[in-house]
This record gives sequence, C-alpha cells and structure tokens, in this order.
Amino acid sequence: MTDFSFLDVCAFAVFGVAWLIYYILVEYTPYGRRSLNSVLHEQRFIWMQRFQQRDNRILDGQLMTGLQNGTAFFASSAFLAIGGTISVLGFTDAATEVFRVLPFSRTTTRGMFEIKVLGLAIIFAYSFFKFVWSYRLFNYVAILMGAMPLRDHRDKREVEQAVERAARLNVSAARHFNRGLRAYFFALAYLGWFAGPVAFMGTTVLVAIVLWRRQFASDSYEAATWTRARVK
Repeated sequence: MTDFSFLDVCAFAVFGVAWLIYYILVEYTPYGRRSLNSVLHEQRFIWMQRFQQRDNRILDGQLMTGLQNGTAFFASSAFLAIGGTISVLGFTDAATEVFRVLPFSRTTTRGMFEIKVLGLAIIFAYSFFKFVWSYRLFNYVAILMGAMPLRDHRDKREVEQAVERAARLNVSAARHFNRGLRAYFFALAYLGWFAGPVAFMGTTVLVAIVLWRRQFASDSYEAATWTRARVK
C-alpha cells in the first residue's frame, strides 16, 4: 500500500463515500421515496393486488419469467466479469506498460495494478451475489403467487396477507437487483483509477450524476409518474 499516493487514497475515499451516500439517499431517505425505483416498488404492490383479482394468471407468470431471465443474465455476466478480471492478473506486466503510455496516466507499479484489479473483482463479486439472491427471491415470489388465494376467497384477511407477502418479497427482489446493477455502474467509475486518481474522482462524480439523473430527473422518471392531471 506504500506505493499509493495520498491523492490515490483521497480518490478511493471519494469513490466509497459517493457510493455510500447514493445508496443511503435512494433507499433510506424521504427524498429517495421520490426515485424511479420507489415509484416502481409501489407499482409492484398494485401488480400483486390486481394479480389476486384475475382469473387468468398466465400473463403474470410470463412477467415473472421475464424478470427471472433478466436477473439470470446479469448474474451470468457478473460471473464472467469476475473471471475476466482475475485473468488480467496473468498479464500484469503488459497491462501496466499499456497504462504507462496513456495520456495523463501516472506510473503504476505491479503491486498497485494487482490491488486495483482485485478491487474491481470484488465489486463484480458483490454484484454477482446480489443478482443471484435477487434471482432466488423472484423464485420465492413465483411460489407465493402460485399460492395466492383465488378472487372469490372468503377470508379477506388471508387474501390481504398473501398479497402483502408477495408484494414485499417482489420489492425485496427488485431492491437486490438494483443494488447489483448499481455496482455495475460504479465498476465503470472504478476503471478511472487505472488512468490515475484525478481521473478516478472524475469518473466517480460523472457516474453519480448520471445515476441521480436517471432516478430523479430523466424522461423515464417522467413517464413512470405521468398522469393526465399534469397535462396543461
């Protein structure tokens, strides 16, 4: 670790703090309840309520299959990314030579490069665990949907509890998926460190701004919250 400069430590601190602040802001603050993720979480509760009222539930099963397949794709890609990142360690000398000739890039020792690569692998490992757990939770949601009482069920309390369980687990699965996807974005920011600490801080700020905009100020957010009452 002695090869890392004070600026490297500051850049890594900015990266960690930015990720942590964004995580807390989106998931644990009143402001985060206005995010695109939260809007879609509310729609998952509505989905489960209307699912319980439908006689034909084939469409809902297809929707769950789509969510599971998408999660499985990202889990597989995260696993491949881990392998690809680890394999880079076998070409450390060649890689450090490439980064050495890049404009604005600082001199990187073999030890520094290997630590950076291992850090990137850890980020992808984190996303892999999140995607795998999300996939498992979506399986659990499918089971709860299959056990959902029919529309004419007499015990209304049992129906409400079944809908609540399925909706909450659906939201939990989506939340873990979002965390895995967020790790992907911050992995892109992490790549800036290979070009130097200043580039690292720049890519971190850029990714944080892009993520914030997509959650709170994008056309996707506008579409998800659109109502006819807003049309002038």
